[in-house]
Amino acid sequence: MKHVSYYLLIVYIIFFISCEKDKKESEKTIVKKEVKVVKPNFLPFKTITLNDLSGFKPTGANWKIVGNVIADRSKEKTFFTEEGTGILLNKNDQEKGSNKNLFTPFDHGDMELEIDVMMPVKSNSGLYFQGRYEVQLFDSWNVKKPKYVDMGGIYQRWNNEAPKGKEGYEGYSPRVNAAKAPGLWQHLKVIFHAAKFDKTGKKTKNAWFEEVWLNGVLIHENVELSGPTRGGGTNADEKPKGPLMIQGDHGPVAFKNIKYKLYEGNTFTLSNITRTEYENVKNLPINLDTISKEKEEKVDGFTLVDVTKSRDKKMVVHSGILSVPETGKYLFEGHANGISELYLNNKKFLNIRGGMDKANIKTTTLEKGDIPFKVVYNQHAPWARGFSLHVEGPNMQRYSIQEGTKKGEGVFDPLKGIIVEPKDKPVMQRSFVNHEGEKHTHCISVGTPQGIHYSYNLATGSLLRVWNGSFLNTTHMWLARGFKQLGEPIGFSVTMHGDLEFASLEEDNSPWPIPLIENKGVKQLGYELDASRMPSFSYQIEKTTISNSFTIPEGTRQLNKSITISKGKNLWHKLADGESIKELPDNTYVINNESYYIDFTGNDLKPIIRNIDGKDELLVEVPKGDSTINYSIIW
Repeated sequence: MKHVSYYLLIVYIIFFISCEKDKKESEKTIVKKEVKVVKPNFLPFKTITLNDLSGFKPTGANWKIVGNVIADRSKEKTFFTEEGTGILLNKNDQEKGSNKNLFTPFDHGDMELEIDVMMPVKSNSGLYFQGRYEVQLFDSWNVKKPKYVDMGGIYQRWNNEAPKGKEGYEGYSPRVNAAKAPGLWQHLKVIFHAAKFDKTGKKTKNAWFEEVWLNGVLIHENVELSGPTRGGGTNADEKPKGPLMIQGDHGPVAFKNIKYKLYEGNTFTLSNITRTEYENVKNLPINLDTISKEKEEKVDGFTLVDVTKSRDKKMVVHSGILSVPETGKYLFEGHANGISELYLNNKKFLNIRGGMDKANIKTTTLEKGDIPFKVVYNQHAPWARGFSLHVEGPNMQRYSIQEGTKKGEGVFDPLKGIIVEPKDKPVMQRSFVNHEGEKHTHCISVGTPQGIHYSYNLATGSLLRVWNGSFLNTTHMWLARGFKQLGEPIGFSVTMHGDLEFASLEEDNSPWPIPLIENKGVKQLGYELDASRMPSFSYQIEKTTISNSFTIPEGTRQLNKSITISKGKNLWHKLADGESIKELPDNTYVINNESYYIDFTGNDLKPIIRNIDGKDELLVEVPKGDSTINYSIIW
């Protein structure tokens, strides 16, 4: 009997050890990140293919198609290039007077343009809409108070007959400096509207820039121009249309990913509209014939503003005729805090529900002509208020079908609301933080008087975002019930990878692990403040203690990161990931998906660049024992 008991005990111990081993192995299981597919809320752009210069009018020898460009950050106006395709380069290397501007073969009136641009040190160029109205391109890195001459500025007009020193007027400065460091790709988005003329050729409306965005930051809104900017001709030169021009005689510049849409002012016409109010119901869909009508009348337009501004429970139906101006593909996007449905051609086309943050999107091809439409909106509770419906189509800029609404109404503006600004010492603010579409709950944002700020995930020990300018908008935390609990960066921000920063890899090509459920395996040790009140954050992972501290050098836009690793095993540190990572000759790395630099000079360790699942990763192996890593993030 003793032998049997002893045998059973051994079996139990082996089984227990095996289970514990399986448990530990399962805790180390590497799970790939889920790739979230986001449905686009816009129709496709037209693109200018950069295989050669055939997408432009014939021009000078200063223009060339290349495969890659790298700016020499130690010299002004200097690019290194590689052969290939995909990048439009102005070398600006011809004799004086021989560097030519570049024009599109098509003319445009109203236009939406998106383009990536790279400026070398101290270079200068410009985008001239219709060849007349300039958005400035300039190396404006570290400029504290941008002017019209800086990156994204709308250049001034010029009057040769004015007194000396007063010739320039009507230049418009960007509201913030969102320009990146020289040699980094920058994204520009512009919505431009041409001047309008009557049948006699008399101007009836000035040209205007509806929006100018630089690197995801709105820097101009509704800027009206009384005439062409300097270099764009005189008032007599204004016309309904003209080509897009890229300035070629001021300095080297590179472009890629050029895409655009042309608009002719098309809109739907709604007519014969009947508005019917019904007894409120709890949900949709419902047979309207089964509930009683409370009111019915003919109306001139479609709007629910009066309903959504009240706290009344109401169900309102608008029906009528929708006139389609042009055959083609149309995209509808609806949002509703209540419950809504859109019918086209007597068929339910789009369910609109899920809150004002949820986009309900659907595309369809419509023939030119008249079709019946119906919009059902059910405001089933006093707090369930809100509705929007936008459409985009051929030669039709996205707009709201609903009357009585303004563009951007209800859209969060980070420059307005409850703002936290550091004054003479750093400020720390706990909040939720959005990172690549995911809300992280255990985060802290650190703002500094120097205007360089960052957000840090305390749960995983990961840097999430860096930015410069103003610090934090806390409106979504402190206004009313603080429903979203989000701290929103105000300035121009750059997103870091946000993954675990340290991990062990079984093989060189093992996928980078994601945090386990409830961040198991990462133990937070809190943070300490130095004499200047800058924090250092510590945590343990795989029996290794890691501390992160950050400093900001004066007079430059960068964040210095210092990491100490104590009593550790062999680990890998992930510095960055992106669509493309390249090492530069000065031991600096350029990260192309967010387009920022990592300067790794001064370390004994050497990072590697590897490609996993189509994405480049910048990793460095940290040996067992005590180590220190120092590097800078520059943008």
